[in-house]
Amino acid sequence: MTDQYKPVPVLPSEITPRSLYENRRDFLRAAGILTGSALLAACAPAGNSSAPNEQVPASAAAFAGKKDELGAPINSYHDITNYNNYYEFSENKEAVAPLSADFKSEPWTVEVSGLVNKPKTFSIDDLLKMFPQEDRIYRLRCVEAWSMVIPWRGFPLASLLKAVEPTSAAKYVHFVTLNDHTRLPAEGNSLYPWPYEEGLRLDEAMNDLALLVTGLYGAPLPPQDGAPIRLVVPWKYGFKGIKAINKIELVDTQPNTFWSTIASNEYGFYANVNPNVPHPRWLQNSERRIGELSMRPTLMFNGYGDKVAYLYQGMDLKVNY
Repeated sequence: MTDQYKPVPVLPSEITPRSLYENRRDFLRAAGILTGSALLAACAPAGNSSAPNEQVPASAAAFAGKKDELGAPINSYHDITNYNNYYEFSENKEAVAPLSADFKSEPWTVEVSGLVNKPKTFSIDDLLKMFPQEDRIYRLRCVEAWSMVIPWRGFPLASLLKAVEPTSAAKYVHFVTLNDHTRLPAEGNSLYPWPYEEGLRLDEAMNDLALLVTGLYGAPLPPQDGAPIRLVVPWKYGFKGIKAINKIELVDTQPNTFWSTIASNEYGFYANVNPNVPHPRWLQNSERRIGELSMRPTLMFNGYGDKVAYLYQGMDLKVNY
């Protein structure tokens, strides 16, 4: 790791003032956005229904019996592709798969710009040729107490960032979803601040665990899971996993994010899995793995603390949630 990418402390002056987000929240509440299921309807348990005509890729057979690093078995292909948070299609997680079935992910480009020496627009074919794909089994933790174990396929975000050479002024990475409500129909809903956007500190983005995902179960990423390219940051809650990315920008100030814009007191910029900090409307210290009936304890940083805790030394994780 070069000096440019060593972990840096986040100063209070670099954290967007709570009052700024609170004012946005008041405005959006007045518009009716914060009622009912519209606030991250995230995480009711999935059912065990099967889909008799579901096409499971042949590559899935190679993952039979696979487990994550804690010994937990991976979830079924059906679970992973039929229970999806994807508000660009629906707030109903079980409706996303059928609604996204005709989504066209080709052709597709990802523009990487901002504070970089070598800005470039990549096609998906460019990315697949440039960066070797890896299969990694990561846990996905939702904010409302469900989780999955998923065999992702992708490449480290750091590989792409190194290729465009961030300048010394770059401090954050800003991600933006495709803005096209003909392909992502719920983007036509004016109650939300489209397009979906997310952000990481640069040192978080350079951590080897942060993955740009192009597939799962050894096959290309299905539309409902974020095709053709999405972000997976396994030590953070699932809403950080922005889907259908078509723009990545290196910036010097903390970017806005979709959920912290809507409700900053519930969904902060960092979104690290922290079972010791209750969400304002539910506890975070236990979770139910989809496909299981019992609850299990939630692990700090989703169990990846030995690889990422250094990023937050000296920070108050109750304030910087």
